[in-house]
Amino acid sequence: MIVYNETQESSRGASARLWEAAMGKRSVRKNKNVYQLSREGRGLTRESAAEQLVFLSPERIEKIESDKAAPHPDEVLAMERCYQNPELSNYYCTHECPIGMKYEQEVKLKSLAQITVETLAALNAMEQEKNRLIDISVDGRVNDFEREAFDRILDKLKAIDRSIRGMQIWLEHAIQTGKIDETQ
Repeated sequence: MIVYNETQESSRGASARLWEAAMGKRSVRKNKNVYQLSREGRGLTRESAAEQLVFLSPERIEKIESDKAAPHPDEVLAMERCYQNPELSNYYCTHECPIGMKYEQEVKLKSLAQITVETLAALNAMEQEKNRLIDISVDGRVNDFEREAFDRILDKLKAIDRSIRGMQIWLEHAIQTGKIDETQ
């Protein structure tokens, strides 16, 4: 049998109560969505996130995280700032917004070095196609003979766009977390 003196009991009791409270707040869901993973990644409970988000209640956050309700764009922007995760907006646009799903490309946070190399590679690939694009575009239309080359060029332009968006996400993340220097 373990015997605690009064100081130890009060200390152990406080720690045990904190642990139990934290355990009660921890999700046991296996398939967590990106919003819940982002919130938990910042170490926030729904209640503490709601306090920071101001206009979102813990109940609304729970509905979004359990996929019972779709988030509104303004809610996603607020969660992005609160959770310091600029990928949330890109995720929303590429997975939940019909317009974004048509026009946006999913971008994941990568290292600055990787983004830079991918950007330069995409620019180099486009450099090789620059004259062909001019030839195709000069008459203001794309004929059947030019279609395959034009589609290939569009793919290269999309790679440049994806690299630029990756750079924007990296910069937003660095600013939000205060880590402009990757070594921090």
